[in-house]
Amino acid sequence: MNTTLSILREYEARIPCAGVTLQADVAIPAGAEGMVIFAHGSGSSRLSPRNRRVAAEMHRKGLATLLFDLLTPGEAASEAQTGALRFNIPFLAERLVSVTGWARRENQLRKLAIGYFGASTGAAAALAAAAAMPQIQAVASRGGRTDLAGEMVKRVDAPTLLIVGELDHPVIQWNEKTMEQLPGIKHLSLIQGASHLFEEPGTLEKVAELAASWFELYLRNSIP
Repeated sequence: MNTTLSILREYEARIPCAGVTLQADVAIPAGAEGMVIFAHGSGSSRLSPRNRRVAAEMHRKGLATLLFDLLTPGEAASEAQTGALRFNIPFLAERLVSVTGWARRENQLRKLAIGYFGASTGAAAALAAAAAMPQIQAVASRGGRTDLAGEMVKRVDAPTLLIVGELDHPVIQWNEKTMEQLPGIKHLSLIQGASHLFEEPGTLEKVAELAASWFELYLRNSIP
């Protein structure tokens, strides 16, 4: 894939989804064959600085990215007060599936192979959506609450990379259980010296490198 940083196009998008509109940011490097759709964790948004840093590494690998808000501003404000949606994985996965359908119809994106990158609760949504969409070609998660995807992980055929900080002990246990249930190609990477948010020097960079390399390997455009 193209490893330069030259971006063919960057634009904002408004994605209709079940009666609401979701905000999104799209970046497409020249010659991109694959695209990674990001699913952020609870209390976050498409502006997540961690996901943005991971996306930048994707661009260096020649991968397009789509970062979007899983919730509308009104839903996010309500969620901050009630916590009613953060663990509603079927709801979040449905949003991700809808956004994927939009990307499949978007002229600039429709021919790109698609992968999912999920963080925290967004990782569970990514796995659940991948279980429902066999055309998803790869999944990666950062500090993922993969346990929240439940039995759905047994239907994920896409090669799946689980990245967890070695100090994030509860999440390690949940991801090890997910590894047992995933039926296809899979790998669990523990980042040395990292806690849940990968705030330690160099740890988020390692996440970005691993995830981007995973997608570079498995996202191949087979659409003529």
